[in-house]
Amino acid sequence: MTISLQDRLSSLGFRATSESLDDLVAAVTKKRWGLRDTLEHLVELEETDRARRGLERRTSRSKLAKFKPIADFDWNWPKKVDRALVESVVSLDFLDGARNVVLVAPAGLGKTMIAQNIVHRAVLAGHTALFITASELLLDLAGQDSPRALENRLRHYAKIGVLAIDEVGFLPFDSRNADLFFQVVSRRYERKSVVLTTNLAFTDWNTVFPNAACATALIERLVHHSDIITIEGESYRVREAEQAAQQRRASRRGREGAASKRG
Repeated sequence: MTISLQDRLSSLGFRATSESLDDLVAAVTKKRWGLRDTLEHLVELEETDRARRGLERRTSRSKLAKFKPIADFDWNWPKKVDRALVESVVSLDFLDGARNVVLVAPAGLGKTMIAQNIVHRAVLAGHTALFITASELLLDLAGQDSPRALENRLRHYAKIGVLAIDEVGFLPFDSRNADLFFQVVSRRYERKSVVLTTNLAFTDWNTVFPNAACATALIERLVHHSDIITIEGESYRVREAEQAAQQRRASRRGREGAASKRG
């Protein structure tokens, strides 16, 4: 059985060349390319295709859902936010030296949005990245059915280029989950960056971790070589809900006024 040239190219990993072979042959014939020009075109074709597929693969594995771009962040709303530092971490400056980023803020002030933008920027820059909530992370780790399976998952989380863990502090940690979380942070310590969001000040971490020693050990590894961003103010979501309610009331009054005039 004769294997086609397209199939042979595909089996060798030249997918883009295989898929566009007929167009390529036509272009070579029409433009009278020599061997060097043809090879340069093939290399460019494969590089572009592999970069595209790599970006698609990293984007899929990042688990990013729909999010607002950092350009939409309302810098005038929070009472306190270090804009220069936020823009620095979104630009991935913290990756030099494997520094961490810790975003501390009450709900609704944009800390998750910032973390998502960091992950997105990392993916575009060619890094592997993952956005995951603390509960999802611990559910995955605690659900492993053997020590070997758990070790494989811990290694997986240890080697990701940028690991963003959202919502630390929303739910309390039992001793088992605290130990698993500590292992993830410890294995990445001074090797790979962690981006973490929390609604709790560090002084309150002992309220969600089983003991003060555990909280202290975690905090020490997170804040050593880290950029800490504290955001203060009222919730964006509360403001947006109030504005939407005002618009609905104004619209309703407008309809009622128009109806009374017709009556």
